Amino acid sequence: MTAASETRPPLVSHVSVGVTDLHRAGVFYDAVLAVVGARRIMEHGAGIGYGRTFPEFWASLPRDSRGAPVAGAGAHVCFNASDPDAVVAFHEAGLAAGGYSDGAPGPRPEYAPGYYAAFLRDPDGNKVEAMCWIPQPDPA
Repeated sequence: MTAASETRPPLVSHVSVGVTDLHRAGVFYDAVLAVVGARRIMEHGAGIGYGRTFPEFWASLPRDSRGAPVAGAGAHVCFNASDPDAVVAFHEAGLAAGGYSDGAPGPRPEYAPGYYAAFLRDPDGNKVEAMCWIPQPDPA
């Protein structure tokens, strides 16, 4: 299991998910990513890039115009949240912006001690998560 003290800066520079409707995806990701401290950094005709100072996450139309890849086929993106309140706000913002729940906010001890997360599907079915670490009680 991973402990909070064992985490470090991310390995991945950026991630993209395929979407079928860029405007609809923008409404959803504008809402949920604002909660975790990201904003729309740049956009062009085929995608919207989000991040803090650099586009770390992209919602993009497929290059070949044949439709987005099958969503929910195993890939998912997890965003760091500052605390449990931000995880809850991420989940609520996603529901209000057209997504649907794939796991309500709460502890996930089966993942790691102190792991607190919520899971959503965006309007295209892509799996997104927000997580934070919560303190664990001292063993007595």
